[in-house]
Amino acid sequence: MAQEGDGVFQLPVAGPKHLIFHVDEAHHGQRLDRFLTAVCPAISRGDWKRIISVGGVHLDGRRMSQCSLPIAAGCSVEVFIDGRPLEKWLPTDEQILWRDDYLLALNKPAGIDCQPTPARFQGTVYQGVLDLLGRRHRFGRKPEIGMVQRLDRDTSGVMVFSIHPRAHRGLTRQFSEHSARKFYLALVHGRPEVENGEFRSCLARIRATNLVRSVERGGRHAHTRYRVLQSSEQASLVLVEPVTGRSHQIRAHFSEAGCPLVGDVKYGGDPALAGVDLAGHLLHAWRLAINHPVTGEPMVLAAPLPVLWRRLLACLELDLPDASSVGDMGGPTVGSV
Repeated sequence: MAQEGDGVFQLPVAGPKHLIFHVDEAHHGQRLDRFLTAVCPAISRGDWKRIISVGGVHLDGRRMSQCSLPIAAGCSVEVFIDGRPLEKWLPTDEQILWRDDYLLALNKPAGIDCQPTPARFQGTVYQGVLDLLGRRHRFGRKPEIGMVQRLDRDTSGVMVFSIHPRAHRGLTRQFSEHSARKFYLALVHGRPEVENGEFRSCLARIRATNLVRSVERGGRHAHTRYRVLQSSEQASLVLVEPVTGRSHQIRAHFSEAGCPLVGDVKYGGDPALAGVDLAGHLLHAWRLAINHPVTGEPMVLAAPLPVLWRRLLACLELDLPDASSVGDMGGPTVGSV
């Protein structure tokens, strides 16, 4: 974190930033974007406008999205920058796996946060879905979103939302009672000792490292099933079913087993594989089996693998998985591998 009172602040090296500026009498009444340009000219006024628009600027603890807002002496301006593109995100038609009056399912790309963060409100999956529904229901019922699952920023794959009051309770119950079955594909370093196994532990976030780890006391029960599909000298392709849905559950369990996810530097993975530099961990929410919360019909939502995955699997001479990797899950399949 960097703080600055009077004068001009020199921006540090590229990457995520947390800046705090205090407004003095000389800047009283100035527009928010002009003030930030004055105290930190290393960022252009145009970029400051984009940082404000995506939600990265907070005035006295409240997020502000109005560039022309006049500021007062004595105020504190806090800035969060995550180093990612300063633009909105809207799901494309290709990313929509299923849509009816009650449900919306997306193939979430890696690199996008699910929920708002201090650095952004725009450019998140939640806001993208809200914008999508708002545009398509402009003259009808106000969009309502039930967000029953979360994926880490760098995890891609199936996300399902209830978009009608009649669907909220039924979909939420399936996730809270663990009747919704979630199948992920993970590319991990090495090869797990057991081909078809499971992890059971209590997980908790360790304050000193901000990592999730297994603990003897105070954690929450986590249960992960897995099956090794294929292996090469460098990595293994693993089918994973998290029976519970704890934060970082899959990442923590495989890291503790000595097989961290490829690209998951935070949990011990390498940042590159087969000569390809990776921006994050390789975990894909591949298939989701649920019952439609209104009709009761069983359905399986399937998210195609990203191009990067296909490229890496080809380099490792590993085959693309198919539906037989999971077995008979019941219900019609929406989407494809």
